[in-house]
Amino acid sequence: MIEKFEMQWLICFQAVYEKLSFKLAADQLQLPSSNVSRHVALLEQQLRVRLLERTTRKIIPTAAGKRLYQSITPLTRALDHALEEVSLFGDSLSGHLKIITPDLPFMADILADFCIRHPQIQLSCDTQLDPTEGLLDGFDLVLRFGRGPLEDSSWVAREILRWPSCVVAAPELLKRYPLPRSPDELAHIPCITSMSVLQGTPWRFKQNQTVRVHSSYKVNSGQMARAAALKGLGFAILPLHACESEIDNGSLIKINCNREPEDLVLYALYSGRKYLPVKVKAFLEHLQLSIADLEVHSKEGI
Repeated sequence: MIEKFEMQWLICFQAVYEKLSFKLAADQLQLPSSNVSRHVALLEQQLRVRLLERTTRKIIPTAAGKRLYQSITPLTRALDHALEEVSLFGDSLSGHLKIITPDLPFMADILADFCIRHPQIQLSCDTQLDPTEGLLDGFDLVLRFGRGPLEDSSWVAREILRWPSCVVAAPELLKRYPLPRSPDELAHIPCITSMSVLQGTPWRFKQNQTVRVHSSYKVNSGQMARAAALKGLGFAILPLHACESEIDNGSLIKINCNREPEDLVLYALYSGRKYLPVKVKAFLEHLQLSIADLEVHSKEGI
């Protein structure tokens, strides 16, 4: 029976099923919408069953459509993995690599170098600090920050980079508020938090302690948080390397709360399916080697 079907029909059906939109599926597959619609129609015609109910407003999979999707998805993923694995015997990797990452200075060169090394890779990169929907939108890899234990999920989390952190405040602020001696005392004084990434509050400290702080200054930028801390707008948790010079010159005071904040960690999240795509595996290896080189150069003062 399989000889009566074309692979493109199944690929188009799978994309429409996942996107619930012919247009979005066509964008993902980089095909005209008319082609995608025709391929799905040909698949239904050959099977003699309706797979998707179309209305002017939405697309609803039928029972047959759900069954077909559940059956073919493991097969198409395994086939995709096999093709990528075989491609390693050629000159370079190929395919579409879709990534979400915070807009970190070092990531620009790392991404560009990877594409130079593998010219047949097509890259799509979106910069977000809080990619809550990224894992559901067809991205291969999501880089995001975390402090403390991650929430349970079906996705694999690999630690990429870790920054020890500290609580800091400007001398001017300490003239108006008492010096906190414990994390709990931070709940009663102004603090600078993030709008979305790391959920802003509670603040997480080592030994599994959390504190719900009060904040009237919320930003999604470490530089903005440091600038606000320097102006005396509130206490802040900053990566130690980002405020060492200010601590050394006295413009920021490192606060000893008898407990250190949880480290800021950059994680790479990817699907926990059996076969990790070769392009994702190759990029993760490139990313970790590149960051290791950066750390060596930083220690050497280069």
